[in-house]
Formats: sequence, C-alpha cells, structure tokens
Amino acid sequence: MAGMIQEGPSSATSSPLQFFPWMSLSPGLGSPFPWLRELKSEERGLCLIHLLVACANHVAAGSLDNANIGLEQISHLASPDGDTMQRIAAYFTEALAHRMLKAWPGLHKALNSTKISSVSEEILVQKLFFELCPFLKLAYVITNQAIVEAMEGEKMVHIIDLNSFEPAQWINLFQTFSARPEGPPHLRITGIHEQKEVLEQMALRLTEEAEKLDIPFQYNPIVCKLENLDLESLRVKTGEALAVSSVLQLHSLLATTGDEMLRSKINSPSMSKNLNTNRSLRVLQMNQRTLGEWLEKEPVHIYSPGSDLTSPSPSSPLPLAPAPKMGSFLTALRALSPKLIVVTEQESNHNGPTLMERVMEALNFYAALFDCLESSVSRAPLERQKVEKMLFGEEIKNIIACEGLERKERHEKLEKWILRFELAGFGRVPLSYHGMLQAGRLLQANNYDGYKIKEENGCLVMCWQERPLYSISAWGFRRYE
Repeated sequence: MAGMIQEGPSSATSSPLQFFPWMSLSPGLGSPFPWLRELKSEERGLCLIHLLVACANHVAAGSLDNANIGLEQISHLASPDGDTMQRIAAYFTEALAHRMLKAWPGLHKALNSTKISSVSEEILVQKLFFELCPFLKLAYVITNQAIVEAMEGEKMVHIIDLNSFEPAQWINLFQTFSARPEGPPHLRITGIHEQKEVLEQMALRLTEEAEKLDIPFQYNPIVCKLENLDLESLRVKTGEALAVSSVLQLHSLLATTGDEMLRSKINSPSMSKNLNTNRSLRVLQMNQRTLGEWLEKEPVHIYSPGSDLTSPSPSSPLPLAPAPKMGSFLTALRALSPKLIVVTEQESNHNGPTLMERVMEALNFYAALFDCLESSVSRAPLERQKVEKMLFGEEIKNIIACEGLERKERHEKLEKWILRFELAGFGRVPLSYHGMLQAGRLLQANNYDGYKIKEENGCLVMCWQERPLYSISAWGFRRYE
C-alpha cells in the first residue's frame, strides 16, 4: 500500500466532490437523485470508495454532522446484497456509525442492551467460512504437515489447539499418523474453547475416529477464552513432544488499554479545531475491476491527528505496538519448551494507532475477501450473506468502532509476528516444500482458481490473486547459549 495513503498536511485544497458536483455535502440527498442507483458498477464503486474515505475522515476528526451526511449519501449506493463494493460499503458504514454512536454512551448502550451474542452462531459461520473459502483448509493441511515432520520418531505427542472447534483438521492428522511405518504415537490433544458444548462434540468425534484407526488418544478440554488461559495448568507430561496450533487466534492477545490515551488525544476538541479535516481525494481512471485494484491505484489523503502520531519513517526500526498480554503468553509458552508452534494469522496491519490507518488497511484486506466470495458464490445464498455479515462484518466493526481492550481484531503482518516470536526467544522452523505441495494439490483438486501459496522467508502466505491474505509461520523452542 506504499504510496496509497498519504498522511499529514496536504497542499491540495480542492474537494473531491468537485469531480462529482451532484454529491455536494448537503442534507437530504436522496429522492432528488434516483439516478444514483443507475450508475455503472465501476462508477458507483469509485464513488463509494471516495465517499467512504471522506466519511471516515470526518469520523476520525470528530465532525459527526458531516459524517452523518456522508452516511446518508452512501446509503443510497450501498447494499449488503449488491456487488462487491456495495456490500463492503454497507459493512464499513455500519462500523463507522457504530463508532459515532459511542460519542453518546447512553444511546449506544441502550441500542445494544438486548443484543444476544451466540457462540453457536459464531461457530456456524466459521464452519461456513471453512466450506466457502480454502484458507482454513490450507492452514490445517500445512499445520498438520509441519507437525508430522516435527514429530517424526516421537512416541508421545501432545498438541494444544488454541481454538478447538473443527474436527476435520485432526482427523486428517490421525490418518497420517496411523500410516507411519513405526505406528502412530500416543496422542493427546488439549482443546481450548469458551463453549463447553463445542469441546464435548470435538471429544466425541475425535475419540470415535481414533478408535477406528487404533490410535492411543486422549482429549483434554479446557473451557475458557484464550486471554484467560493459564498455560501452567496444561500439565505437559515428561516425555511428551509438544506442538501448538494457533489458527487466527493470537492477534486477540494484542488488545491493550495503551491506545486509550492516544484515542483521547486524537479526539480532543483542541486538536479537532486546529486541524483541517477536508483532505482532498483525487479521482483517477475508473477502469479497474476490483476495489483492491482501485485502492492500489488511488492516491488518497487521510486525516492525520498530528506528526507525533504518524507512522515512523521507512528507515526506522519496525514498530511493535505494546502488548503485555502477548508478551506474558509467549514467555509462558516458551517455558513449556514446545517442539513446534504453527501460527496462522491475517496478513494485514489492522493494529495501527489511528482510525484512518485501520480503515485504509481494512478496505484493502476485506476487498480481497469479498472478491473471493464474489468469484465463487452467487449473491443469493444465505450462507454467503452470513459469512459476510457475521464474520467479516463483525471483524470490520471491531477494527473500526472499538478501542482499548474491546478491540480484539488487531491483525498484524508476518514481519511483525516474526519479530515478536524472535524477541520472545523462539527460533523459526522453515515450512517444508512438501506442505506447500500438499496445499497446491488441495487447491487444484477443488478447482480453487485464483488462489495461490507463496513462500516468504521460510513461511507461507496464502493469496487471492497476488494479494496476500493469510500467513503461516512455524516456531520452535530455542535454547539460549
């Protein structure tokens, strides 16, 4: 995204709306312009991008009246069952509105007081994501291959699954272990999940499969959230070779109260008054097909709260957001001397200190995810709408509307995970070519066109077209000399 986001003061003073004079920031836009809905897809998409960025700028600057007008404009173009850009706009505007409502805590709490959070629904939507997109399947295949290779010759294997809800991953591993020339190891899986019923179903399904394959097996369920997990209570036995599987989980441990001070500084009235919130957006060509391509081509000026809060220069060391929980977790994990840790994470930086950083990164990332679904699933199926609303939409809302400990979706890129693990005393374990080969076969066998696996510094990244979306890295206990 280099060159796409330009922060700080800009010499440009022209409004982006001069390119669309019928989109002036005035209340009541709507019925006088019914032809807005008749725009061609590319024109409408480009319109929505600029309206979204302009609206997010107003939200970031605390200009809620202008943000409200922007949301009204976008509502005439966005749709949760439209094309890719219309659907993305629907969920981003919902997230921005959610953040705006937090300016009135009483109103926000009243509107959300009867909301029912269903873990079973979350599990359902994760399983739908598993079925509709290959990313979780690829993560499981590559993780299992790394475990098989690391545990070669081991007689007792203990696996800690940090989000134990999908038996398909471990059934595949059982089958591989049962084919070992020396026979399968004694296998113990410790499953972590906040819902007891999910763990009970896992135990039942995996125990049945282990008995069929004659594998000595024990399932140890632990009902808790990852952030509350006491690693010392896992009771790793002497002689067990330990492996840890984390699929899209560790980023939640980056949540901290440290950004509350930054948020108050960004949103302070004095800062808002002293800053020019009307940054310019320049309209270029409209011949790109996807949102991701549009954004890569579009130079966009964004609201910046001040030079002291902007990103460091390229020559500066790679910055890491303070994360006490993550530090404590990795220290405790290292004390268990794991032979292997395999980590799958979103390959995007949604842990930036400013709202606009996160908005622009999230637009790029979720554009590609929505494109994935657009390419493989028609717009009508309820399953697709559930994934977009209950998974992607909730992640977008958390990234944009939440701060402090409430903001759990703090995705970071592979380069930062490498630094965090190395600083914690872990050594990188290169993922083998065989694992990459298996992943490629899975894509080919299921006709997953447009998806790619790439090697990067001994780690793997899963891509949609050329856009990296998820990373997989492996780590081992490193003894200090």
